[in-house]
Amino acid sequence: MNDPDSSRGDPTNRAAAFRESTAGADVEMAYAGLDTFLKGEPRDPDDLDDVDVAVFGVPYDGAVSNRPGARYGPGAVREASAWWAYLSEYKGALTNMRTGDQVDFDEFTVADAGDAPVFPMDHEATAESVTAYAATLAARAFPVMLGGDHYCTFPAFRGFLEGSDHDSVGFVQIDAHTDTVSESPVFGTDFHGSSTARIAELPGVEYDSVSQVGIRGYESPDFFEFAEETGLNLFTMREIEERGVGPVVADAVEAAAEDTDAVYVTFDIDAVDPGFAPGTGTPCPGGLTSGQALETMEVLGAHDSVGAVDLMEVAPRYDATEGTERLGAYLLVTFLERMFAR
Repeated sequence: MNDPDSSRGDPTNRAAAFRESTAGADVEMAYAGLDTFLKGEPRDPDDLDDVDVAVFGVPYDGAVSNRPGARYGPGAVREASAWWAYLSEYKGALTNMRTGDQVDFDEFTVADAGDAPVFPMDHEATAESVTAYAATLAARAFPVMLGGDHYCTFPAFRGFLEGSDHDSVGFVQIDAHTDTVSESPVFGTDFHGSSTARIAELPGVEYDSVSQVGIRGYESPDFFEFAEETGLNLFTMREIEERGVGPVVADAVEAAAEDTDAVYVTFDIDAVDPGFAPGTGTPCPGGLTSGQALETMEVLGAHDSVGAVDLMEVAPRYDATEGTERLGAYLLVTFLERMFAR
């Protein structure tokens, strides 16, 4: 017997009819669909000329000196970011209850360009791959990298410098550690403790255009002398406690922006106290609260000089609550909101 409703015989028509008759059926749940950052459209790196933000991952942790696991960071942060895409789609727009701002994520376009190819046993090949990937994206859109261990920031910064065609780039590093080891007798010259040292050697970069925020724990015996001699702009956690995070971050980005064409921002999740973000390879007590971390991104996202950002060292296996990757996604969402959606 023929069904009078012909749409039932065509699965495509049936799905369309269901969406039309069911309120909210076109809103994808946070846990459904592809795990792209903010549910952005998957794109090839060469197909980004019509987007504002291009996100890519680097699932690599072959340069860590402590606990591995950051290779799983990009996937975890992507999955966590879906919550804000769902909320924005579901409600049409959002009110940021921290700032009071009205936010519409439809005001800017996000594409997810996938992951840069990595070579787990070859950090040099991985670095070349990340540089090429970052340069391709930087020539077309605002690049956002999801790490991966912090060594990957060096090739990503190099790629941004090349792809954006800037002569000089400043560097703001939110971190527990300075990553200024020139050479380690154990790990050599290329590991996650040397990324800032490698960046400072690039053409168009000087230590006086590098700002480090949230530094704590222990460094080499002569580190303060090193900072003074090189002109490194050092803002320790103690200074944040004394002055407040907002003024400190504002000074840091201003120092990095002075006499440079753009600023690259890197946020190592271990800048946050492990009581709030335990999912990282080298946790260090006494760090930023979640609120201070969010305020940090509010300040940085509002600064016109910032041309690229990354989020590094999320190692989800060490946080059974999934809170670390959720905070990491929230930090990037906050940054992009301030830059593109206010």
